[in-house]
Amino acid sequence: MPSGIGESVPRPDGSLKVSGEFAYSSDLWLEGMLWGATLRSPHPSAWIRSMDVGPALAMPGVFAVLTHEDVPGERFYGLEHRDQPVLAIDQVRYQGEPVAIVAADHPETARRAAAAIVVDYEVRTAVTDPHRAAFDPSCPAVHPRGNLVRHQPVRVGSTFAAEVVVTGEYEVGMQDQAFLGPESGLAVPAEDGGVDLFVATQWLHVDQGQVAPCLGLPPEKVRLTLAGVGGAFGAREDLSMQVHASMLALRTGRPVKMVYGREESFFGHVHRHPARMRYEHGATADGRLVYVRAEILLDGGAYCSSTLAVVGNAASLGVGPYEVDNVWIDAYGVYTNNPPCGAMRGFGAVQACYAYESQMDRLAAACGLSPVEIRVRNAVSQGSRLATGQLIDSPAPLAEMLTELAAMPLPTDPAGTGMDGAGPDLRLLPGGVAQATRGEGVRRGVGYGVGIKNICFSEGFDDHSTARVRIEAAGDEPHVLVRTAAAEVGQGLVTVQAQIARTELGVERVTVAPADTGVGSAGSSSASRQSYVTGGAVRAACVAVRERLAALRAAHPELSLVEVLERCGPVEETREFRHRPTFPMDPVTGQGNSHTQLALCVHRAVVDVDVDLGLVRVVELAAVQDVGKILNPLALEGQIHGGSAQGLGLALMEEIQVREGKVLNPSFTDYLIPTILDMPPMRLSILENPDPHAPYGLRGAGEPPTLSSTPAVAAAVRAATGLDLPRVPIRPEDIALVPASRP
Repeated sequence: MPSGIGESVPRPDGSLKVSGEFAYSSDLWLEGMLWGATLRSPHPSAWIRSMDVGPALAMPGVFAVLTHEDVPGERFYGLEHRDQPVLAIDQVRYQGEPVAIVAADHPETARRAAAAIVVDYEVRTAVTDPHRAAFDPSCPAVHPRGNLVRHQPVRVGSTFAAEVVVTGEYEVGMQDQAFLGPESGLAVPAEDGGVDLFVATQWLHVDQGQVAPCLGLPPEKVRLTLAGVGGAFGAREDLSMQVHASMLALRTGRPVKMVYGREESFFGHVHRHPARMRYEHGATADGRLVYVRAEILLDGGAYCSSTLAVVGNAASLGVGPYEVDNVWIDAYGVYTNNPPCGAMRGFGAVQACYAYESQMDRLAAACGLSPVEIRVRNAVSQGSRLATGQLIDSPAPLAEMLTELAAMPLPTDPAGTGMDGAGPDLRLLPGGVAQATRGEGVRRGVGYGVGIKNICFSEGFDDHSTARVRIEAAGDEPHVLVRTAAAEVGQGLVTVQAQIARTELGVERVTVAPADTGVGSAGSSSASRQSYVTGGAVRAACVAVRERLAALRAAHPELSLVEVLERCGPVEETREFRHRPTFPMDPVTGQGNSHTQLALCVHRAVVDVDVDLGLVRVVELAAVQDVGKILNPLALEGQIHGGSAQGLGLALMEEIQVREGKVLNPSFTDYLIPTILDMPPMRLSILENPDPHAPYGLRGAGEPPTLSSTPAVAAAVRAATGLDLPRVPIRPEDIALVPASRP
């Protein structure tokens, strides 16, 4: 049908967001509500000797000032390991750690009251070098159990000698998710002694599972409803203001709203793990991989967050989508006093991809092959095995994808010639019209990148989703209500759920209810999993409804569907959907079927580089991605564009600058993200090779473009400059400090 699976159905929130009418969590409002504010540590590492909240309490309009002593339940929470205090107890472990919270009748009053709290800190030397934290026994321990969060080896084969050997050391900087809607929410005390929390999040039930124990309440008394989300990309998996606003609401008996400003947002959520990686690739003279050795070191910052999973992804996917019989990988995640790091689009796989793709380009040069040919010769396919021993048992046409990508036409006009042919069009040069160049130092480069990403949660996690579907008569037509706890964070999930219901039930009028904890968990809107898992749950519930309807209509063949529903009443079914089981990686060998699905994307980047000024203009990005089944073509293209934009940002501009544990650029003035002027035209080819294990044969699509776009852009800059460029983001000084006379 015209609005079912496979159609570009408009998003119900689309026009509202464009017009500014959409209600985000920061727009929440209740009469008589108070405003919350947070006092944060200015130090990355310090003991707390004393705290005086008296000056804040004495301010007119202040209703509550709370510290760790006021936490009514458990004092620690965490996404995977409960190591993070609700409010700092005797020490702080990173700059920006919450120390105290305030509720007042005006947001400015709350902020001034928080600033009036007097804290006596004994500053310590911060642990900021992840290598020292991991490997130096004399390094101070950030946590009592030490600095190592996880070490995951992968061991396969025994041959580590080859005719051609290339080595490299690579770094990936700390990227921020940079969502436009800062952390915000509204906590409302309830008559039963519980709290109703309206919040922008990615995972309602995991929030509930962390918030309730900290409040000393049973889960059923902590009810969460998803408020409007202004982007997420992984940063809303962890708690921010949820416990704090709830504590203040329960203490004051008034609704409490908390909204972070942009600077506070940089301190209030996790970031992408920065990485240091050492790789060695060995191959035959004709470019066939023999072995890969790698050490991947991920800086998790002050608290665990999702570091355990990030290390697992980096280790299991650390050689990329290439066939190689001998692998020796060591992936580490460590604690430091740097900002906490956790989930960000492609987590763990992004960092490894930059390193192994840089290595493939080095290997191509050493073997005298093109970047495409070296990848084609070593590409996995259906029937191949990962380094973990896991069989790729669904289509993986990587060689064909690369061949198709390489055959796409390249953009013309490398010199930026003006329309009149008289000189360069300054708008098409790196830096645009504001720069002093006239194109004398501009060089063009082309680069390729390949990425492989696990879809859904891995390593034995009980990854499931719940959906409740109800059909009833509404006037002279049937109406379907779909209810899940799945978070719509901008990816278009609400639209897809309605498309599935229309397809399965043949009913055009479908409503998707706001997500809340009143229905079973849908898991997180991350790991490119919601279309797979929640889509599977909605489909299963719809099938159950359809079967019951068929029985009712068979019993009443003379009645229409609406008449059956009017006579027999609504039909409602709830179903859970689980993908096939996964298993933890072996702690010694790394072997195991740790992933349920794998997705591939390949990118080609064309760049113009001004080698005098160190400026880069991405002229075009081209991508080929296999998605199994297209559910919504326009939404899918948006996901590929968006993922590519974040990969471009990591390649050229996005980095949180941290010095001695302190963030130097917590603003969108100094933390740069790609704008519409930085994003080039994109050429896409979207393939549909169904995965027989997935609903509709679909393959999660949101993360893979983020992997392959970064190394493609970096490779193109290398091709244009002839420079090694082992670190992203590539800065102007990395290019311009080298004499412009190079080839």
